[in-house]
Amino acid sequence: MNQPNPAIVAQAAARRLPRGALLLLCLAYVLTGFIGRDAWKSADIAALGFMAELAQGSAAWLHPTLTGLTPDNPSLLPYWLGAWAMQWCPPWIAPDFWVRLPFALLLALGLAATWYGCYYLARSPRAQPVTFAFGGEALPKDYARAMADGALLALIACLGLAQIGHETTPELAQLGFSALLFFALATLHYRPLASMACACLGLLGLSLSGAPTVALLYLAGGMLIHLLERNSDAETEEKDPHKTLTVALLLGSAMACAWLCARLDLWRWKVEIPKATWSELNGIMQLLVWFTWPAWPLALWTTWRWRRQLFSQHISRHLALPVWFVLVTLGSMLTSNSPDRSLLLALPAMASLAAFALPTLKRQVAALIDWFTLIFFSGCGLTIWVVWIAMQTGYPSQPAANVERLAPGFVPLFSTLAFVVAIVATLVWAWLVQWRVGRHRAAIWKSLVLPAGGATLCWMLLMTLWLPLLNYTQSYNALVAHTLERMQPAGCVETLGLSPAKAAAFQIYGKLELKPMQARATCPWLIAEPGEDMSAPNQVDAAQWSLLAHLHHPAEGNESVLIFRRQSASL
Repeated sequence: MNQPNPAIVAQAAARRLPRGALLLLCLAYVLTGFIGRDAWKSADIAALGFMAELAQGSAAWLHPTLTGLTPDNPSLLPYWLGAWAMQWCPPWIAPDFWVRLPFALLLALGLAATWYGCYYLARSPRAQPVTFAFGGEALPKDYARAMADGALLALIACLGLAQIGHETTPELAQLGFSALLFFALATLHYRPLASMACACLGLLGLSLSGAPTVALLYLAGGMLIHLLERNSDAETEEKDPHKTLTVALLLGSAMACAWLCARLDLWRWKVEIPKATWSELNGIMQLLVWFTWPAWPLALWTTWRWRRQLFSQHISRHLALPVWFVLVTLGSMLTSNSPDRSLLLALPAMASLAAFALPTLKRQVAALIDWFTLIFFSGCGLTIWVVWIAMQTGYPSQPAANVERLAPGFVPLFSTLAFVVAIVATLVWAWLVQWRVGRHRAAIWKSLVLPAGGATLCWMLLMTLWLPLLNYTQSYNALVAHTLERMQPAGCVETLGLSPAKAAAFQIYGKLELKPMQARATCPWLIAEPGEDMSAPNQVDAAQWSLLAHLHHPAEGNESVLIFRRQSASL
């Protein structure tokens, strides 16, 4: 027996979001953060260093290294993509900008795959809204398109996507390929051959990006849902008459992928069970609340309003598939040493779940979302503008003093282009608020317009007005510049205990030739990581090296390096 559907949607509410506006929003969100930004510490710059080593032929393609260090994430494909981009970089373009292009495409892939995945999930028979007695309910394709628009807006609105989604790290590749796998499993009933090809590509890409276990769990759950679902749509049943064969082929692909990962030594588990303490639990809850906002409350509302379909004996693919993806990702997050980066993979599925809450929201709840979003993002945007004005003029004095205290030595820069972009983004936000509070025809996705627009506004303001300040505080460029002032002439440099992030910064932005420290000194300079008490490492021979300087990052006092000069070189 089919359970009553909670979605009541008229055809007028299923109108699609204007394509031009949606594409401009996606373009602004994707490009902002990839253009003009330095590689920040520490995962972003470290990944760039491994890519540079591969591009220069200093490391093996199957075993990326940086000054003898291996990456924390056992992945290959993201480093290959970055290295290939560097090798094909035109001489008149900075390599650290050119390397961002494939990762911008991966973010775009994640957005597109989320839209199409939710579109096909919303077209499934059990996801359709209630049929009216005298007609007028939303048509299946129009309803699915409007729901997909809502899912895309929910994904862009997620606060956790902004920074990690604009890095050149394996986690962004994992996001793109996991979204592709989500799309493939959502469309198996409609486009079996194309879906199987995308599933194989997503499975392989996600595995080579450092998450083979998560990839296989995603696929296993998706295959089980596909096999057990009873499809009542004659059109899709006719297109996919051999469910068992489809599942068998996907199972063969999974086995081949598992064998390949074993051959490439990608099966490395770093399981860290969280401690059963209040502080640990509080940290996890805070991460879940802010990282997935505003998708998580809507996703919870979906599971409640659609609970009869979710827990029915008949599988509802539009609920079961995204719930499975979210549960697997939450399990990965709870056993990972980087929970925020692991949680990133849950955003596409959680955004799809959030979209299915939209047809069930009451008008009062939608108004509450709008007012909260309006106040929150307008306040954030105003704060960004006030601090920027204080940096440029010294007034108001308190924000200017705070900047001087948190970033000593920072010299504000004025960019006409950045200022114009920030002005345009602010005006668009004002127009968007005016449009939202006006009287317009109802649309399913209206409640997520302000969250997505507000998240994009604040991200654009940060990446334009605050970009020089963030580059100064979040990158190692200032530390590298101070180090180069002391090392004249630089020559080759030995390193001791440097993290991959610092080594990459000195190599890429400092143009230094780094070598791991040897028993017999061959370079005139040594850069070492100080101990916990800020003392020199025991491996440094005082007979060979003399301490020249102990330099700190201007904005991070605990980030420092020791500069040594070889005794014979100073004579």
